[in-house]
Amino acid sequence: MRKFSTALLVSSLFFVSPVMAGADHDHGSGGHSHSHGPVSSEVAIKKATDKVRAIAQSGKVDKSWADVKATGAMQKTFGHETEWVVTFKNEKISDTSKKTLYLFYTLDGMYIAANFTGN
Repeated sequence: MRKFSTALLVSSLFFVSPVMAGADHDHGSGGHSHSHGPVSSEVAIKKATDKVRAIAQSGKVDKSWADVKATGAMQKTFGHETEWVVTFKNEKISDTSKKTLYLFYTLDGMYIAANFTGN
């Protein structure tokens, strides 16, 4: 019986293929990758636009921010770190200190924070 179990185990190893996924594996046709390389300004703007919509809907900023388009994205260095800063301007806001909203992302597209100062 022991020889039979051993033979069964060994033969089953021939039919099992290992599944391995590295850091750059792809999830099918969507092209989603877990690679955390730098994102483009277009990707940073898309992420920031989605985030502004979410924080407007949650009430953290005025609801009018939900439809505001980004005015630009630039890389800015704070200390030793370079980040994406995506800027939105909302003309519907009467308080001039709150007309411009800045969203900060790591270069690989991870959200950091949002504020009205840009710092």
